[in-house]
Amino acid sequence: MKMIPKLDLSHFTNGTKVEKQQFVSALGEAYEEIGFVAVRNHGIPHSDLKSLYQNVEAFFNLPTEIKNQYDDTSGGGQRGYTGFGKEHAKDRNAGDLKEFWHFGQYIDRNDPNPPEFRDNKIVTELPAFNQYGELLYKALENTGVQMLRAIALYLELDEYYFDEKVFNGNSILRAIHYPPITSDPEDAIRAGEHEDINLITLLVGASADGLEVLNRQGEWLGITEVENHIVVNVGDMLQRLTNDRLKSTTHRVINPPKEKWNEPRFSIPFFLHPRPEARLDCLSSCISETNPKKYEDCSANEFLMQRLREIGLI
Repeated sequence: MKMIPKLDLSHFTNGTKVEKQQFVSALGEAYEEIGFVAVRNHGIPHSDLKSLYQNVEAFFNLPTEIKNQYDDTSGGGQRGYTGFGKEHAKDRNAGDLKEFWHFGQYIDRNDPNPPEFRDNKIVTELPAFNQYGELLYKALENTGVQMLRAIALYLELDEYYFDEKVFNGNSILRAIHYPPITSDPEDAIRAGEHEDINLITLLVGASADGLEVLNRQGEWLGITEVENHIVVNVGDMLQRLTNDRLKSTTHRVINPPKEKWNEPRFSIPFFLHPRPEARLDCLSSCISETNPKKYEDCSANEFLMQRLREIGLI
C-alpha cells in the first residue's frame, strides 16, 4: 500500500444501505492493512478549525513565562501546557522538538457516574482560545463516535457498542507547535516514531508536511494531498482490544529539509479515549487458535498510566 485510502464518511452517516456497508468494509480493510485512512465530509466546521489554528499560533507566540503558568506537570500533562522537549517517543531518549497544549473532556452532567477529571485550564490572555478549543473538541468527539460505530459493525459487534464506553471518555485535543529548528538537532526529530495510546486519533490538518506512516513493507509513506480530509488512525487501545486484528501503525513527524528549518509547524490531533474504567480485555471474537490472546486484561486507565510513564510525562 503506497498511500492511505480516502473514504467519504457521509456514505456511512447518510448513505444508502449499500454505501454504508461499503464504507464499513473499506474502513475495516484499511485498518487491518495499514491502520490509517483519510476521511472527507467529516462534519468538522472549517471556519471553527481555522479560528482555532489562529488562536493556537497566538498562544504559542506568548512569552515562555506566561505559557509556563499553564503547566500541568504534576498531572502528567493531561491539561494545559507542556513545554518544549518534555515528551519523547517510547524507547527513545531524545525529547521531541515540540511543545503542546491539551484540552480535556467537557463533562456531560447527565452522566449518573461522571469520571473525575482535572479541569481545563483557561488562557486569560486569549479569550477565544478556549472557546474554539471546546467547539472543536465536541465536533471531533462526535465524528469519532461515528467512526467507532463503523468499526463496531466491521467487528460484527452492535453498531453502538462503543458509545457508552467513550461517553464522557478521557479524550484529549492536543494543539502542537513544532518551532523553527535553530541548530543541528542531531538525532532528535519533531515527533519520534511511535504508536498512539488511544482508540482512534483524528488529525484535522497541519500547517506543513512531515507526517509519515510505516507500511507493512517497512516503507515510510508521507501523508500529503489530503485537503478537506481528516486523517483517522488506529491507536494501541483498539489494537489491544481487537487482539492485533486492527493495526496501530507506527508514524512520526520528520524534520523539514535544512532550507526550511526556519518554518514552524502546527497540528491538532484529537485522541479519542474511553472512560477510565472501560475494559481493554481482548474481544473473544478476535481470539482463535490461529490468533491466540496476546494481552493481559486491563482497564483503559491502567494502560494509559503505563504508557504515560513510558513517554516521560509521569
